[in-house]
Amino acid sequence: MRLQGRVAIVTGGGHGIGRAYCLGLAREGATVAAADIDGEAARETQREIEKLGGKGLGLETDVASVESTQMMAQRTQETFGSIDILVNNAAVFSTIPISRVPFDQVPLDEWDRVMTVNLKGLLLSCRAVVPVMRRQKKGKIINISSASIYKGTGNRIHYVTSKAGVIGFTRTLAHELGDDGICVNAVAPGSTLSESPKDTSAVAFRQSAVSDRCLKRIETPQDLVGAILFLSSDDSDFITGQTIVVDGGSSLI
Repeated sequence: MRLQGRVAIVTGGGHGIGRAYCLGLAREGATVAAADIDGEAARETQREIEKLGGKGLGLETDVASVESTQMMAQRTQETFGSIDILVNNAAVFSTIPISRVPFDQVPLDEWDRVMTVNLKGLLLSCRAVVPVMRRQKKGKIINISSASIYKGTGNRIHYVTSKAGVIGFTRTLAHELGDDGICVNAVAPGSTLSESPKDTSAVAFRQSAVSDRCLKRIETPQDLVGAILFLSSDDSDFITGQTIVVDGGSSLI
């Protein structure tokens, strides 16, 4: 197992893609703290990790809060002794939905909320975790962007703008943390069926993205786990500041 002995935090780890990241990391031997604003969902992820025979921790965490992100890092380190991996997955988009409207109809408070969670949340989570990684002289930070930034998908300008910001954040932080042995990279998922496969309307919506892909099928959370595991492992120790697009060949950049 590639991640035996490593400790990971996954924000937004209580639902959908974030839960898949948690379980994938656990299957590779990592101890995983699932941090989510939905505390019960985070604890359910912990229970699923433990069913796999792994060690987990469910933390109710608001990534928009300094105090909450500091608690997330403190609880994880106190419980498991280190923090080796941070997956910044929490975002306003699906579990916490956004309005899909033209730019001049986006409620301004919703714009602010998206930027606060999707961008400030990265800043606060990294500020909470990086001191631990610096002391260890090694760490992996993986920020979740979106393949929609390469297409400028309409009627979600606040979301796409925030996810484009993730790329700039990733590249800048990679420069700042290189001397500390910390790798900072991003993953850009395509339209992914993070909802239940039994949700027929969600399946129909995700199916609509298939025709633009080289690989003609719906993307699932499991399709993204491999990129997360690679960037979390020693296999990617000389890769930083990069973005891996995982969208079935819809965005050829």
